[in-house]
Amino acid sequence: MQLLVIILNKTEYLSQMLNCMLERNICGATVLDSTGMIKVISEQSIEPPSIFGSLREFINPSRESSKTVFMVLPDEKIEIAKSVVKEITGGFDKPNTGIMFTIPISYAEGIKMV
Repeated sequence: MQLLVIILNKTEYLSQMLNCMLERNICGATVLDSTGMIKVISEQSIEPPSIFGSLREFINPSRESSKTVFMVLPDEKIEIAKSVVKEITGGFDKPNTGIMFTIPISYAEGIKMV
């Protein structure tokens, strides 16, 4: 099992992405509102360290938050889920789209693997 984490800055993709997951028999996601560090700093009028200055141009001030999606999946469904995300978003190599990663899970309780 693995935990697939998707931090989706382009939240307009969320519904389509989750529906496509269901069509491919992947279910059981938890979706949370989330906000990135640079967005929080910019909202608090705190001057970030100079290393973050160039990142301001990538911040979309009209976007209130991102969506963070957590999915515990069997290993064989990870590649399918990742391909769905890439298909819907066009990939995370575009600036300000989001990030995606997996974490191995050695123990889980309270979930049913379908």
